[in-house]
Amino acid sequence: MNAYVALLRKQPDSDYGVDFPDFPGCITAGETLEDARRMAAEAVQLHIEGMIEDGEPIPAPSRLDDIMADPHHRDAVAVLIDAQVWRPAVRVNVSLPPDLLEAIDRVTDNRSRFLAEAAREKLQQV
Repeated sequence: MNAYVALLRKQPDSDYGVDFPDFPGCITAGETLEDARRMAAEAVQLHIEGMIEDGEPIPAPSRLDDIMADPHHRDAVAVLIDAQVWRPAVRVNVSLPPDLLEAIDRVTDNRSRFLAEAAREKLQQV
């Protein structure tokens, strides 16, 4: 999961506008701040999925300091929006002790998903 900077702007008598410096053209809006954040999460996820389908590279999230150094962004409020950058799975061959495999099978019907989630959880602790 990546967190991208979304910039929120609000003019009098308008909704909250949202844009993503890392994804030019990815914009949305919401009547309330919470609505704008929810719409931003949907918009960036759809934008990323479209880029993946089109074979376009997905940029790494820019640093907040770099984004806010641009004078065009100084009137905005920055928020982080989580986005899943999905990549096709890669098949690997893993050897596990039989008792561990049996324990995994008792709690899930999808070994791959279970192992991927366990790996992500462990990596967050590092």
